[in-house]
Amino acid sequence: MTHQHPRILFLVRHGRSDASSSDFVPYRNGPQWDPPLDATGAEQARLLARRLLVMDPPAAVYCSPMRRARETVAPYVAATGAEVRYEGDLVEAHVGAWEGRSFEEIIAGDEQMLHLFRNQDAMWLHGPGAEDPHAFRDRVVSAIDRIVEATPRGNVLIVCHGLVINAYLSPLLGLEQHMFFLPDNTSLNTVLIEGHSRSLRFLNDVRHLTEPDLFVG
Repeated sequence: MTHQHPRILFLVRHGRSDASSSDFVPYRNGPQWDPPLDATGAEQARLLARRLLVMDPPAAVYCSPMRRARETVAPYVAATGAEVRYEGDLVEAHVGAWEGRSFEEIIAGDEQMLHLFRNQDAMWLHGPGAEDPHAFRDRVVSAIDRIVEATPRGNVLIVCHGLVINAYLSPLLGLEQHMFFLPDNTSLNTVLIEGHSRSLRFLNDVRHLTEPDLFVG
C-alpha cells in the first residue's frame, strides 16, 4: 500500500467587507447581503496573495461565490493564473431579516441580543428567518469534505466566511456550539488531512498582515 503524505486544508476568511454596501443577491434562503471589500479589505487580499505566493502552491483553489470572497482570492489568481472553482455550499449562513445589518443595529434596544453579544453566545441563529444551524453545518461539512475528496493529492485552499469556518472546525474539536471563535479577515485556519482523518493544525493566522515583510519573495 502506498503511503500518502499528510496534506493541508487552508480555510481562509475573506477580507474586510464594505459595511456601507446595500448590495444583495438572491439565494436559496432568500436575499443575501453581498458586499464588496472595502479599501482595507482589498489591501488585506493583496497581502494574503503575497503570502500565498511564497508558500507551497495548493493543488486546488475553491471559493464561495459571494463577492467579498471572490475579491479576496482575485489578487492571488491574477498573480498565478490559478483556476478557481466556485462552490455554492460555501456561502455564509443566511441570517434572515438581519442580512446586511450591523451588530449595533441588531442589539440596539434589544436586551436579549445585547446579553448574548456580551456573553459570547452566537447571535446569528436568532435572526428572524435565519438558516437552521444544523442544516448549515451539514451543508458546509459536506461541501468541504467533497472538495477534499475531489483533490486526492496536494493541499487545498478554500476562501470562504467566518461562520463557514466555525461550522467545519467545531465538529473536529467535539464542540456542539455553532460558533466558538471570530476568524480575522484573511486569516489562515488550517486542518491536517491524513487519509480519512482530520485534525486542527493552526487557527487565525494573520502574520501576513502583522508581519508582512516575512512574506516577500
